[in-house]
Amino acid sequence: MATEQRAHEIVIVGGGAGGLELVSRLGDRLGKKNRAHITLIDASPSHLWKPLLYEVAAGSLDSYAERLEYLAQGHWHHFTFRLGRMDGLDRARQEVSVAPTFDDDGVEIIPRRSFRYDTLIIAVGSVGNDFGVPGVKEHCIMLDTPEQAREFHRRHINACLRANTQTEAVAPGQLTVGIVGAGATGVELAAELHDTTRELSAYGMDNIEPDKSLKLLIVEASDRILPGLPPRLSAAAAERLAELGVEVHTNERVVEVRADGMLTADGKFIPASMMVWSAGIKAPDFLKEIDGLETNRINQLVVRPTLQTTRDDNIFALGDCAACPMPNGSNVPPRAQAAHQQASLMAKAICRRSRGKPLLEYVYRDYGSLIALGRFSTVGNLMGTLTGGSIMIEGTMARLVYWSLHKMHEIALHGWFKTSLTTYAHFISTPTRARIKLH
Repeated sequence: MATEQRAHEIVIVGGGAGGLELVSRLGDRLGKKNRAHITLIDASPSHLWKPLLYEVAAGSLDSYAERLEYLAQGHWHHFTFRLGRMDGLDRARQEVSVAPTFDDDGVEIIPRRSFRYDTLIIAVGSVGNDFGVPGVKEHCIMLDTPEQAREFHRRHINACLRANTQTEAVAPGQLTVGIVGAGATGVELAAELHDTTRELSAYGMDNIEPDKSLKLLIVEASDRILPGLPPRLSAAAAERLAELGVEVHTNERVVEVRADGMLTADGKFIPASMMVWSAGIKAPDFLKEIDGLETNRINQLVVRPTLQTTRDDNIFALGDCAACPMPNGSNVPPRAQAAHQQASLMAKAICRRSRGKPLLEYVYRDYGSLIALGRFSTVGNLMGTLTGGSIMIEGTMARLVYWSLHKMHEIALHGWFKTSLTTYAHFISTPTRARIKLH
C-alpha cells in the first residue's frame, strides 16, 4: 500500500518586515495548495512595522491599533503560527529549539518545544548594540520592540505630568531627553518628540513651555548625523534639527551612562533626565556561531547571494540578521527596503526550489533614503533607473514617498484591496482621534 508523502516543512523564525511578508507569500503560493507545511515562529503574538517604533515612543502612534495578529494572518494566508523565542538549533536532526513562554507572573504557559524543518529561514532582525558601554542597560531605553517604545512613552508622559502639576517652576534639565546615536531612529525620534510635546502643551499642560522646559539632544560619535547616508541628506536633516532647537553633539563617543547623563571619551558630561540608546545594532546573541553556522562580529549569519548560510544549504537568513555580501565588498545595509526585497526574492526562490529549479541570487537595489523630521517635514534622496542617479527631495513629495513605504509593506501582507479599505478608514477617522496618546 502506498504511503502518503510527508509535506515539505518550511519553518520561518521571525515575523518582522521580511519574515512576515515571506511567510504570507509562501502561504498563499504553497500552503494554500498543500504543497508545503509552513510555520512561523515569533516571540511576540503580534507584528508592528519596526520603522514606526519612534512614533510609538513619541506618542503619536497607537501601537495596539496598528498591530497585526499573527494567528489571524496565518488563518488568512494558510500558515501556522507558533508563539515562542528560538534559542537553539540542531542541524543534524533538523530541529529548531524554542524556549518556554511565561506570563507576567512567571507562570509557564507554553513548555519548551522543538520544530522539525526541511527548509529553515531565519529572519529575527536586530537588537540594539550597547558595545559594552557601562550603564546603558541600567539607564537607557532601546527601541527594539513595541514594549520598549511604550515604556519610553509612559516615562515621558509621566515626567511631563509631574512637571505640569508641581508647585515650583520646571527645573533646568528636568525634561531633557538625551538620544545616543544619530541614525534614522535617533533623528526621527528627536523631531517627533519636538512635535508631540508641543501638542501636549496645546492639550492643556500649559505649565510646560516646550521651547524652555523641554530639551532634546543627540550625541553622535561620527562627524555628522546620519553617517550611513549621503552627506547632503545629513546636512539637510541637521539644518532642520537646528530649526527645531535640537542640540546635536557630533564627534562625541559615549563611554559611560549614568542616572543623570552621559560621559564622553573627551571627558565631557552631558546631563539628561531620560536617555535612549540607538547607537548601533547587532543580531540577537543566540545566533553567535549557532550549531557551527558562520557568523560575523555582530552575530549576523553569513550568507551567500542565494541567502543560504555558508555552511548549510537548507538554512537561509534574510533581513538585519543576515550578512549578505555586495559586489563592492560591503554587506547589504540593515534597512527595511532590503528585507522587503529579500522576502520578495526568497518567495520566488523557495517556490522554484520546491520544483527542483535552481535558486535565484539576491542583488541589492538602493532606492534611496527618507528621514521623517516631524509632522510636516521629510527629507530624502531617491535613487535608481527612474531618476538616472540620485535626486534630493524634501517637503510634501518626500513625505508622500515616506508614507508609501509603509503602504507597500501593508500591500505585501494584505493585498491592494484590503490596504485601500483600511487606508480610507484611517483617513475618515482621523478627525476623531487625538494627535498624541496620553496613556
